[in-house]
Amino acid sequence: MGKIELSQVEKWFGETQVIKGINLKIVDGEFLVFVGPSGCGKSTLLRMIGGLEETSRGKIFIDGADVTNQPPSKRGLSMVFQSYALYPHLNVQENMGFPLKTAGATKSQIKESVMRVAKILKLEDYLKRLPKTLSGGQRQRVAIGRSIVRNPTAFLFDEPLSNLDAALRVDMRLEIAKMHRDLGSTMIYVTHDQVEAMTLADRIAVLDSGSISQVGSPKELYDFPGNLFVAQFIGSPKMNILSYVEISKRFEKEAVGREAINSYENANQVGIRAEHIQIVPVGKGNFDAIVDVVEYLGAETFLIAHADSIGDIRIRVATDGGTDISRGAKVGLRFDISKIHFFDSKGVRV
Repeated sequence: MGKIELSQVEKWFGETQVIKGINLKIVDGEFLVFVGPSGCGKSTLLRMIGGLEETSRGKIFIDGADVTNQPPSKRGLSMVFQSYALYPHLNVQENMGFPLKTAGATKSQIKESVMRVAKILKLEDYLKRLPKTLSGGQRQRVAIGRSIVRNPTAFLFDEPLSNLDAALRVDMRLEIAKMHRDLGSTMIYVTHDQVEAMTLADRIAVLDSGSISQVGSPKELYDFPGNLFVAQFIGSPKMNILSYVEISKRFEKEAVGREAINSYENANQVGIRAEHIQIVPVGKGNFDAIVDVVEYLGAETFLIAHADSIGDIRIRVATDGGTDISRGAKVGLRFDISKIHFFDSKGVRV
């Protein structure tokens, strides 16, 4: 079992509150990702679950048992950090088996567990090698393997891929996703990279200044962000945000658009994603704009255009990679009215 529950959890450093009354239930076998900008409290919250940070107020339960004041060794959890922290004088097999050795397991038990985990992580050919002879991705797999052999209640990952290059990060994401499928264990994963969060998570908890801004599946957060913070943090490029008043003017002459916009009269701002804006001839869209930047990414191209008529706001537009639009071109922008998000004066979805 790996059910974890946080009840009104708070963390204070002196007079500064960094975790603000968080309530969260993590079901057995779930892959939950904490995501948010630097300083939002995601790593602190993970360390509190693991027992590496004291909980100032509130309760932490693991499989129904109150572990708030229990040391890390009593919680049955395994942590994987940004740093590999491997013993340089021990080979891969010895590094992976070390937690079992210190726990008093027999040599045969250690070997059996290490071989099972090595097969899962494709490390069978590296068991006799020292860490210094391994690549970054291989070292991280050894660090993950060392945590698996303990057969923990849940795994806690604190930005484990931050030290890897872009290609290795993609490979390791696949490894971790496959490992979760194979083991079926509860995993809590911290990252500032929303692409990692979107590709790995069953659910994502978006943190902002020590509070959970929204929890949901990647699709839920992308399609139905609960507030402006989530709307702009989840998704790359981030959502375009414009004035409700300005947008409503642009649909005054369109019966369907006018009716849809007017049904959200308590809105203050609207958001629309880059892929929901169509490039049309000048004068045929909701706005005319001038292209400032063309970002060619192969299969798709992102345009950054400014529309002087709405205060020189920059708008990001996604189009296919074969577009021949160049910097300085004048274009029309047509918004998909069915894909517009509405937010009130406090930034909450309406």
